[in-house]
Amino acid sequence: MGTYIIKTPDIGEGIAEVELVAWHVKEGDTVVADQVLADVMTDKATVEIPSPVAGRVLTLGGSIGRAVAVGSELIRLEVEGEGNLKAGAAPAAGTARPAAQPAQLPAVPVRPTFAVPPPLDAGERVRQAIEAAAAARVTQGNAFERPIASPAVRRRAWELGIPLERVRATGPAGRIVQADLDAHARAHPGLAPPVPAREASGAPVKAVVAVPVRVNRFEEINTTETIPVIGLRRKIAMKMQDAKRRIPHFSYVEEIDVTELEALRRQLNARWEGQRARLTLLPLLVRAMVLAVRKFPQINARFDDEVGVVTRHGAVHLGIATQTGNGLMVPVLRHAEALDLWACASEIARVAEAARAGKATREELSGSTITLTSLGALGGIANTPIINHPEVAIVGVNRMVERPVVRGGAIVVRQMMNLSSSFDHRVVDGADAAAFIQAVRGVLEAPGLLFVE
Repeated sequence: MGTYIIKTPDIGEGIAEVELVAWHVKEGDTVVADQVLADVMTDKATVEIPSPVAGRVLTLGGSIGRAVAVGSELIRLEVEGEGNLKAGAAPAAGTARPAAQPAQLPAVPVRPTFAVPPPLDAGERVRQAIEAAAAARVTQGNAFERPIASPAVRRRAWELGIPLERVRATGPAGRIVQADLDAHARAHPGLAPPVPAREASGAPVKAVVAVPVRVNRFEEINTTETIPVIGLRRKIAMKMQDAKRRIPHFSYVEEIDVTELEALRRQLNARWEGQRARLTLLPLLVRAMVLAVRKFPQINARFDDEVGVVTRHGAVHLGIATQTGNGLMVPVLRHAEALDLWACASEIARVAEAARAGKATREELSGSTITLTSLGALGGIANTPIINHPEVAIVGVNRMVERPVVRGGAIVVRQMMNLSSSFDHRVVDGADAAAFIQAVRGVLEAPGLLFVE
């Protein structure tokens, strides 16, 4: 029998570490070749790590939420034959080096001993936070907090004359258990249970157990839940924080009359119903943006602020911000400049559905040059979208509403919509950003221009 070490693979794009988000095996399990062992999260997508060989799991390389360096040991398997663990490497857990062999430096890096404890992974931080909160849970009669305990524990506490608010809880999620009452009674030996009253005949009166009642209307919502931020949610948080910290955003909001645009969209859908993809507002916006960036190439760009280089792109790889069950993702509509309205609608629907189903590939989630975001009916009046770093612009769509406006000296009802867009002020001047949005506006308010090259 030998030992086979599976290392964290190099997934590409210069990624130095990944986050371990799921184990599909445990120590002692038998695995076969190509069986998925773990899921790791890059800054773009979740990647499955399969086993190249069959064997039995000896050790796992970390807990959920831990950052794992590319090339580091991920898992050890016991396999038939020699395996790939070279002579002199650190032995697997539970195996001893033969006494006759001289001691050698391990070839596989081992965990160093820290004078100060090393940083904890997310799961360990959450566990310790819960334990600390439970250990510190000694209130001073707070009227808004009711101790957590079962009816049996409450009855015994009443019989012993122990206020539950004074008891240190050690049970799960801060629950007081019987052992906590015993510990409190030992620490306070002067406590005595209430003496039951007696009737005139001398017979004790049957004890009436106090039924806990709600202290106030806030009690039923006075609960807490600790949720570790790991996986995709952590990647989203890190990316948003990094973009907001590094990019000096400025936003520009413009009102657009989309009455004619909506009329054209309805006519096209009625004309091609059942024959072509149904048009939403997004393909029309994509087309308007494609036409506008031809005049303003500095908007369709990516800025590498570490080396100080702006790369302008001729092709429009347009990110479509998409809300999924796991958080916000940005699948990419590649070569939007080469798509007509219906092909654009079909491709938007395809990549968005792939993102929501968790089936989008790394290629479908990377490489965008400008991003379009929309909250649909929830779009509000205006917002300040965060730029998808390292891009330099993002266009946001707000809710479409009917409003009275003045046209030719008369008040008429029109369908109006705002575009709320953000730009990187390091490389995009305010005048250029405004002119770009005005170019988009010009196409949308005269929708015949959508079909003019």
